[in-house]
Amino acid sequence: MKHTNPYNKKSPWPTVDAMRQIYEMKLWGAGESQFYSGEGSHNPSIVMPYLQAIISLFKSLENPPVVCDFGCGDFNVAKRLVQHTKKYIAVDIVPELIDHNKQAFQNEKLAFYCLDISKDDLPTGDCAILRQVLQHLSNAEVKAILNKLTHFKYIILTEHIPTGDFTPNKDIISGQGIRLKKQSGLDILAPPFEFNVKGKKELVAHHLENGKGMIVTTLYEPL
Repeated sequence: MKHTNPYNKKSPWPTVDAMRQIYEMKLWGAGESQFYSGEGSHNPSIVMPYLQAIISLFKSLENPPVVCDFGCGDFNVAKRLVQHTKKYIAVDIVPELIDHNKQAFQNEKLAFYCLDISKDDLPTGDCAILRQVLQHLSNAEVKAILNKLTHFKYIILTEHIPTGDFTPNKDIISGQGIRLKKQSGLDILAPPFEFNVKGKKELVAHHLENGKGMIVTTLYEPL
C-alpha cells in the first residue's frame, strides 16, 4: 500500500507516513529484507567501530543495562548488542517494521514496541540509544523527545553532521532528509534545545568520503 502526502509540499507530513514511505520506496537503499535502514546500519566500516564502542561501554558498567533503543530500524546493528544487556527494548514508529522485527529477531531479553517517541509515553531503562534518528526530525519533535529522556542515566546519540564548523539545529520537516543539506547538524546542547548534562564523551566518529560529513556517536549523562 503506497502512501501519498495529503498535505501540500510546504506542510509537514505525519512522521509515521514519511517513514513508511522510506521503506516502501526503498529511499535508503535495498537489502535482502523488505526493510533496509540504509548504509549507516550496514556498512561494516561504520557499524563495527560503533558496536565495539557500545559493547565496551556496556561491559564497563557495574551491571548489564536495561537499554531502550528509540528508532531501532531494521535492527541489523542492535541485534549484536542484545546479549550484552539485561533487557533490550526496541522501539520504532512504523508498525509493519515492528511486526517484521518481532518475527525475525527473538530473544528472551528482547521486546519490540511500536511508538511515536515524540508523542507517546516511553519505556524506562538505564540507557537510551538514538542512532541516526533525531537527525531526521523537526526541532519541535526533537525537543519533545529530549524532554522525555532526562530520567535515563545514559543517552547514546549518533548523528550525521557536517565536518568542521557548522550552524547547529537548523529546523527541518521530519522525513528522509537531514540537516546536512543546510550545512547544519544536531547539537542537543545548543539552542533551541540546551539539554542539561553533567557529562559528555565522544565514543566514535566516522568520516565519510567525498565531503559527506561525519557520523559521530556521543555519550551523554543527563543532570
